[in-house]
Amino acid sequence: MKRKKDKPELDLDDEEDGVMSEYPDLPLDDAIGFNAEGVAPAAAAPQDSSTAELQTQLDKISKDYLYLRAEFENYRRQAIKERGDLVRYAGEKLARDLLDTLDIFETALAGDVTPEGSANFVKGIQLTAHQLRATLQKHGIQEVPSQGQPFDPTVHEALASEPTNKVEPGHISQVFKKPYKYHDKVIRTGQVVVAKSPDEA
Repeated sequence: MKRKKDKPELDLDDEEDGVMSEYPDLPLDDAIGFNAEGVAPAAAAPQDSSTAELQTQLDKISKDYLYLRAEFENYRRQAIKERGDLVRYAGEKLARDLLDTLDIFETALAGDVTPEGSANFVKGIQLTAHQLRATLQKHGIQEVPSQGQPFDPTVHEALASEPTNKVEPGHISQVFKKPYKYHDKVIRTGQVVVAKSPDEA
């Protein structure tokens, strides 16, 4: 009876050597189609053109935002400076006009006051007062007429009352300090004496 010949054992090392010899630069996992965990490698996803376009738009928006932010910051600083200067130099025009009045006043005081020149001195003081009132009125500051007018607690401060027939009761008989308005706002109340009926004395 014939004895069957033993089948030759398969040498895996030889198989691997054959593959590697045919593809010497290819890693073993790629050569056999699987990675070390036995899973086939995933194909690389193609680059999406819409993603690249969105990224470009995002970069542009970011640059525009940074530019606008810098512009706004510069505007804010300039506005703060201008506002501060406006408050600080708000009275510049009034001060300039008052200097003209001061010039007139100093001119009046420059001469020697003598009995012969007293009339000119008084005239110079009157001119100065007139110029000062005109300057204040030019800038919206004006006197509130009070003598003989009804007492107004929003404009006047009553220092006292006196019985008199010169003006009607409740009206102002004397003015110690004139009230003034700046446009429509009372910036200084007047100090006055209010008349009352002599029968109340």
